[in-house]
Amino acid sequence: MSASPSNAMNLAQQEAVNYLHGPCLVLAGAGSGKTRVITHKIGRLIQMGMPAQRIAAITFTNKAAAEMRERAKGLIGKGAKDVLICTFHALGVRMLRANGADLGLKPQFSILDTDDVTSILKDAGGTTDAATARAWQWTISAWKSAGLNGEQALAMASNDSERIAAAVMGRYEERLTAYQSVDFDDLISLPLKLLREHPEVRAKWQAQMGHVLVDEYQDTNATQYEMLKLLVGCEPDGTRAAHLDGDARFTAVGDDDQSIYGWRGATLDNLKKLPLDFPSLKVVKLEQNYRSTSAILRAANNVIGPNPKLYPKNLWSDLGEGEPVRVVDADNEEHEAERVVARIQSLRVEGTLAQAGAQFKELRDFAVLYRANHQAKPFEKALRKANIPYKVSGGQSFFDRAEIRDLCAWFRLWANNDDDPAFLRAVTTPKRGIGHQTLGSLGMFASRFKLSLFEALFSSSLGSVLQARALGSLHEFGRYINDLQFRARHTEGAENARGFLTDWLKDIGYEKHLFDGEENEKIAAAKWANVMEFCDWMAQRCGGHLTDAAGVSDSLEIKNLLEVSQTIALLSTISEREQDQNVVTLSTLHASKGLEWPHVMLVGVTEGMLPFKMNDGADSLGGTRRADESANEDMAERLQEERRLMYVGITRAQRSLAVSWTKRRKKGRELVSASPSRFIAEMGLDQATTKEDPRKKLRALRAEFAARAEAAAVQKP
Repeated sequence: MSASPSNAMNLAQQEAVNYLHGPCLVLAGAGSGKTRVITHKIGRLIQMGMPAQRIAAITFTNKAAAEMRERAKGLIGKGAKDVLICTFHALGVRMLRANGADLGLKPQFSILDTDDVTSILKDAGGTTDAATARAWQWTISAWKSAGLNGEQALAMASNDSERIAAAVMGRYEERLTAYQSVDFDDLISLPLKLLREHPEVRAKWQAQMGHVLVDEYQDTNATQYEMLKLLVGCEPDGTRAAHLDGDARFTAVGDDDQSIYGWRGATLDNLKKLPLDFPSLKVVKLEQNYRSTSAILRAANNVIGPNPKLYPKNLWSDLGEGEPVRVVDADNEEHEAERVVARIQSLRVEGTLAQAGAQFKELRDFAVLYRANHQAKPFEKALRKANIPYKVSGGQSFFDRAEIRDLCAWFRLWANNDDDPAFLRAVTTPKRGIGHQTLGSLGMFASRFKLSLFEALFSSSLGSVLQARALGSLHEFGRYINDLQFRARHTEGAENARGFLTDWLKDIGYEKHLFDGEENEKIAAAKWANVMEFCDWMAQRCGGHLTDAAGVSDSLEIKNLLEVSQTIALLSTISEREQDQNVVTLSTLHASKGLEWPHVMLVGVTEGMLPFKMNDGADSLGGTRRADESANEDMAERLQEERRLMYVGITRAQRSLAVSWTKRRKKGRELVSASPSRFIAEMGLDQATTKEDPRKKLRALRAEFAARAEAAAVQKP
């Protein structure tokens, strides 16, 4: 995140940093130095006598937490390691590991990933259709974000599809309890339940939280806001906790103009509620932008202008007027991709775009942003054709690879024997002669006696349903897991962990399993290289050489392998393991939030794409058309969120911005005519200066270089 270039903060930043004794809302416009304000405020709190252990800074991504931790360390020094800087979900894990027993959770509970959740929902709903299970998953997630359980959802269900989803949710909750497992939404809803229903736990965490700073506050959902209120000293009835002195102490930092996650439960109501729930709230606006030129900010301010404002603000910059914002039209998506490649090539040529800065010519300085993942394909093709390396941001996570998920299943089973999804993956990968019939019989036996699969395999009466050979294989697997768990608990430090993991992989024949399962040896070798990298990464964590990106660990202490295994689940769920490569970035607008590049190309800016399909009035849960008035209100809110998405895209650009649209676009197999997005007109650009054909410019530059080369050749003796 950009920040002011000198040590001196501007007056608004100083005001936000120095207000320490009550609730504070910092409205931080794009590129206005919000991370700088948060880290300086942490420093100021410590300077004024607040113990570092009582300060918490909560954000939404591992990447943001890691950056904040690094910045705090640079500003404060060693004391920064005692500040709790983590994501909402990592805080939830910390609370549940400490106090989950009050909810019947053992400390080594498992965190399920999306695939585990889908397979459990298939089972709970009696379907083999992944799409149906995923639809239930979205619905259940929305209910959990709104603070509902299965019973409450069923009571509120308004149609058959909602009633079915609510019934599935009830059975899903039963399975999670049996597996001693939680899903991603539970990492917020269960800590909230703890704080609401257990006064002694609430008092403990309130005493721990001397000052809470929340980054990207506009992205909070209803349950996260309730959790925040209870952490900063509110009682469930809204009154102030009697054991706490003075006003609630927290700093919420956000921007209502960048709220783009309504579809996953984020609500601007949380911004509206703050002054009502905390009447002494101090509001500070950060309007000076340190990222973009005036031309880019003018377009951004114009686009966001029509949206209703909770707190009006106007971004400004002293970086100068800069290059005008360009509008590029194209015949179709392939033509648009060619023009984008031509623009990248022409901007990288010496002598062009003087105001954009000669220093911004590396491939990492360029980003192509679009509304939806499927729009990347023509740009990938065009970049490959031009031999320009690129990365697709938000592509497959390292932890989503099958080989890494295999290892994680084993680690989860060591840490929590009751984790049935992990048991099923580990016992069959690599294959060990335990077939589906044996596992099916074990599963039915476990269900009948309400046991986990692992508990069931050691039951004295299991022999009544399984043959001796199958029983022997299961017992051997169970003893092996117990042995691994014992050894993992007693394996500390990087070298010991590395040795343990290497021996274990040999023991289970995992390398052979990979090569046997792949026809292409190169692919198998790449998978094995990923496994080696992952084991090295685990070992480094055991040796205290790396902090957990999720903020689960407090310090760089040496750990045993079992402890590290317990944090893997959270990291694999919300990991953003990306190295900074010198390549062009292709990214969705949602994934680009919080990032910035010198040169940005916003593509596919047509009606129906951005804003996205504004003529669809279907309800997201029930699929039925709402009453006209409600549908119009919903449509207005969706358009406002789409406009905020355009605003986020524009404000990613530092030095140059091009916005492109196509006259025709693909719809299925057909080409349909398209028109420029209404947002292009709303940018209020000077039409005389904005039309651009990058290919003409590139042809002219090539001709100029060819002429120079020819002249140089003639001059040679």
